[in-house]
Amino acid sequence: MSLEHTWPAWGLDEAGRGPILGPMTLALVALDAAAATELRGLGVQDSKRFGAGPKAQELRASLTVEIRRLARVCVCVEIHVDIIDEHTFRGQLNVLEQQTALRLLADAGTPEDAHIIADGCRIFTPLQRSYPRLCAVDKGESAHVAVAAASIVAKHARDEAFSAIAARYAADFGPIAGGGYLNKATRRFLDAYNKVHARLPPEARKSWGAEKVDAGDQLSLMAD
Repeated sequence: MSLEHTWPAWGLDEAGRGPILGPMTLALVALDAAAATELRGLGVQDSKRFGAGPKAQELRASLTVEIRRLARVCVCVEIHVDIIDEHTFRGQLNVLEQQTALRLLADAGTPEDAHIIADGCRIFTPLQRSYPRLCAVDKGESAHVAVAAASIVAKHARDEAFSAIAARYAADFGPIAGGGYLNKATRRFLDAYNKVHARLPPEARKSWGAEKVDAGDQLSLMAD
């Protein structure tokens, strides 16, 4: 599917929804046709396709520089762990993403009639109440280069945040691999930290895997 027919185009995507360690990030990138063409030539595509190792992080970092150079708008916000926990315990993680996206769009001066493509059909479709031309699609980073650019910027910000966490604990616990997802490497760090401090580190999401309050339809707050 291609949505690349109207310019400028505004792409919206997040990174870090699933990990147990570190923040989530949300990025907004606005491109004109010339910038989109140049970024395609540089290899801008879904950030997840680059992988998770050091070379992938270096590639996302270098592409983020080019995206910021060429984009009309390029902004990214971090959503901290305590805010994620507050909403996730109430079953409102989608609502948190929606509210954050609306603030990001408003702060960037996005016109009401802007051509916006957001990655996540169920999460972002309710934003059409504020931006009627917004198109929310699954796998949006494959549907539009503006979303692919936002994906790279968001993932780079998430890379940087996790690198800072890993560096913070390296002296006491050694290297932390795994990107903050609940895999063997992350579990090893969390178990070691808990053994020393009898609690999880402050960068860990306490809501990860915990029982949630039944909030019904997560999109309900958007109707207010």
